[in-house]
Amino acid sequence: MSQEIPAAVQRALTAIDEQDNDAFVAAFAPDGYVNDWGREFRGPDQIRSWSQNELIGKQATFTDTQVTVSGNPLTILTQVGGKGFNGPSHFTFAIADDQLASMTITA
Repeated sequence: MSQEIPAAVQRALTAIDEQDNDAFVAAFAPDGYVNDWGREFRGPDQIRSWSQNELIGKQATFTDTQVTVSGNPLTILTQVGGKGFNGPSHFTFAIADDQLASMTITA
C-alpha cells in the first residue's frame, strides 16, 4: 500500500487476513459499528455476528488494497474475495482513541 494505514485500521485488516473474528471485533470501540451498504451492526455482539455471517465466516480476502482517501476517516479500495461477496469495495474507517468507531462499506 502506498500510504500509511493507522494502527486501528491495520489491526482490523490483519484480523481479516488471519481470519480471526475475535481480533476483528476487538479492533472496534465498544459502541463502534459496521455499516454494510446501509445495514448497520452496532456493538461487539452485532459486529461479531455480522462478521461471522458475512466477512470472516465467509473466508473473505482483501487483495490489491490501496488507500484512496487518507486521514480520519480513511478509505481503502480493495478487491474482496472468498465465499461471500466478491468484487471491488470501498471501506471507510473512522477512528477514535486508537479504535475503530465505524467501518462503512460501499461500492
